[in-house]
Amino acid sequence: MTFPPGEAYAWNMEAIGYNDLIGKPAFKMAIHKAGDRWFLYAAGFWHPGLHVLEVTDPANPRHIRFIDGPDNTWTLQVQVAEGRMITSQERIAPGWGDKPGPFGDGFLIWDLSDPENPRQIGHWKTGGKGTHRNYYDGGDYVFATGLPEGYQGHILQIVDISDPANPKEVSRWWRKGQWTAGGETGAHKDDFLHGGAYRRGDRLYMPYSAGGFVILDISDITRPKLISELPFSPPFQSFIAVHTSLPLTKRELVICNSEAIVENCDEPLGYAGIVDIADEANPRLISLFPLPKPPTTAPYKNFCDKGGRFGPHNQHQWQYQEHLLHDEDTCYLTYFNAGLRVYDVSDERLVKEIAWFVPPDPKEQRGVLPKSKLVGQTEDVLVDNRGNIFITDKNHGIYVLRMKPGAGSL
Repeated sequence: MTFPPGEAYAWNMEAIGYNDLIGKPAFKMAIHKAGDRWFLYAAGFWHPGLHVLEVTDPANPRHIRFIDGPDNTWTLQVQVAEGRMITSQERIAPGWGDKPGPFGDGFLIWDLSDPENPRQIGHWKTGGKGTHRNYYDGGDYVFATGLPEGYQGHILQIVDISDPANPKEVSRWWRKGQWTAGGETGAHKDDFLHGGAYRRGDRLYMPYSAGGFVILDISDITRPKLISELPFSPPFQSFIAVHTSLPLTKRELVICNSEAIVENCDEPLGYAGIVDIADEANPRLISLFPLPKPPTTAPYKNFCDKGGRFGPHNQHQWQYQEHLLHDEDTCYLTYFNAGLRVYDVSDERLVKEIAWFVPPDPKEQRGVLPKSKLVGQTEDVLVDNRGNIFITDKNHGIYVLRMKPGAGSL
């Protein structure tokens, strides 16, 4: 195992493993445990498809295979629960390597009885431009972020996969103005569900971009009902103003964050913060995370000067999977050119940064981004219950990290 060349910066954290993913960077990740063996599935970023790795020995991740996806298709998202895997398919967004022609639509359902060789057992289609960040924690329902025909922007589509060969949509929900085919008007251009719509009991907590943070009642799965909305734009950016909304289970709190979009910080400030939902009809923002600071030895005075995107992106999400880390006092958050940041959120009013890892800048441009300068762009994070932290990057493979003893709660 060889780490990429260049200087990595770290505090209270160390890299223990790396896999270059045969030169094909990955985006979202999911983990499956079969007996004593651990498997990681990583969605292809610039190449449609899925990486299969064994991470039983996290210091030496073993690349097993790459399953090709359909051409001209984003296959960015993957979810695993109860021996099933859900992988997304959607049209590639303009500027990301899209081209005219057919593309994959919806999501695929896979059986993981043979973890090294996933077997496709179903395919659900939106009939439009596909799905983005879906949510699946087991059971009969996938909470899909779909873009069917006739809508402006992605909406919630709840799909029954109890018969995986014949998945069926049971309900959908959208913000007023999105259903243009139904004559609705007035939706903000950036009003769409980013997903995933995180389930807690009979509630869904949804990151709805310019639409803000949304709480739905799904006690009747066929008729989702709006409980409340909390806008974040303005003052924050409208495009993906809420990227993630992660509810805690032991406190009536949700951790929300935006997604940085424009390189070199040429946009309104991004954020990560904590929302109090004790009164779910009136959620309120109660704190913001501190901004990352560069290492004192870095050749830039702030991360905006570094190049590429700077700002929040993905949080580690437990999603009720026993093989993933469940620690509600700690938030793991990727921050593009600032790498991975780790925060102590045990006091929701006073969030503290407790560790970080900034990988070296790539030496090879493997995708179309970043455009301003070739720098690290940390994308996703996933933490298993052994304390191994996996991160992806636009132009790197997968790093495996660990917190140092005494740092945080691990």
